[in-house]
Amino acid sequence: MKNNVLAGALIALGLSLAGLFIYCGINKYAGKDRAVSVKGLSTREVEADYVVWPLSFGWSGNDLPSLYQTLSNVSEKVKKHLLSLGFEEDDLRQGTISVEDNWSSYYGDHRPEYKYTLRTSIIVSTDKVKLVVSSQGKEADLLKQGIIVTSNKWDLDYQYNGLPELKPQMIEEATHNARAVAQKFADDAQCSLGSIRRANQGQFSIENYQYQPWFKHVRVVTTVDYYLD
Repeated sequence: MKNNVLAGALIALGLSLAGLFIYCGINKYAGKDRAVSVKGLSTREVEADYVVWPLSFGWSGNDLPSLYQTLSNVSEKVKKHLLSLGFEEDDLRQGTISVEDNWSSYYGDHRPEYKYTLRTSIIVSTDKVKLVVSSQGKEADLLKQGIIVTSNKWDLDYQYNGLPELKPQMIEEATHNARAVAQKFADDAQCSLGSIRRANQGQFSIENYQYQPWFKHVRVVTTVDYYLD
């Protein structure tokens, strides 16, 4: 009789424990669906550390060899002008030369005066960003020599190469901001903020300021999902 009672008690205890484990498992599984998705933002204002600045010009004539020599002389004058502004030889390089045959492509009865037009550029590639900025609009010396250079602001390429060093601290800041938002949500919902369920670093973007393109706006948004307990 005692053995039967003991066996019954053990069975009842086993069923109770099994029910408790099942309840905890279901409750834990259901808790997995309680999560909040938040975004964290980090921004930086930086200055460009490298710039490519092409100065384009051309010359027209009828004799191709003498025209080429004239263009070479003009190129040297443009280089001399840039060196006088403070640039160095290593900052300058000669662009490719293009040739246009004006007589083969004109329409109408009036043939152009000059048969050929040669175009080229001197390209400034340098880390002297502030010098490039201050040199804008200083073409008066070239104009006095009859040289017209075109330097469209859209051709200026201001670059920022310090992103690899900036990324870790920005990601850390964005993640910290995301957690602060999640914590506020959990407090308002009277929950405890759990571990990270899923995280997405997001894409870094670098944008120019409209009127000061040598200043850059760096931005990253991280998306983090947290469990709510």
